[in-house]
Amino acid sequence: QVQVVESGGGLVQPGGSLRLSCAASGSRFSAYAMGWYRQAPGKERELVARIVNSGSTNYGDSVKGRFTISRDYDKNTADLQMNSLKPEDTAVYYCFFRVSGTNYWGQGTQVTVSS
Repeated sequence: QVQVVESGGGLVQPGGSLRLSCAASGSRFSAYAMGWYRQAPGKERELVARIVNSGSTNYGDSVKGRFTISRDYDKNTADLQMNSLKPEDTAVYYCFFRVSGTNYWGQGTQVTVSS
């Protein structure tokens, strides 16, 4: 079993930055991919960023050029650096690790962008 825990959310003003962190623990495993989704009230969950074993990354169109995902596969951590934040980035951010064909999710962390 894999446990995933996020941290780093909070309140930030438009134009500001936040860094989210995510760590996975449990039985010894090797994650194929890790990343972040988000869900705003009344909206579907959407991809924010994903990184796979090769180092290849995918970003949602709305965050390209502003957000950067990084990972440490040895430590099973994944961070999301968020810059130039906008009010529309307000959402609950969920981290996931994909292990042996299964996605393991964290409980989510709230990010609120408001003046």
